Amino acid sequence: MAVQQRRNSKTRKAKRRTHYKLAAPTLVKCPACGEYKVPHKMCECGVYNGNTIVEKA
Repeated sequence: MAVQQRRNSKTRKAKRRTHYKLAAPTLVKCPACGEYKVPHKMCECGVYNGNTIVEKA
C-alpha cells in the first residue's frame, strides 16, 4: 500500500484539481416547439427526430 512521504502544498493540490469542473450540458432547439432540449432525447412536446412519439394534451 502506498504511503505518502511528504505533505503536498495547497498549490500543488489546486493545480491537480483544476480539471475537476462541471461542464454545461449541450442544448439544441426543438424544431417543433422551439424549446431547448438535450440532443438525442425526446422533447417535452413529444417530438423526436421530426416524428411525434407521444401525443400531448
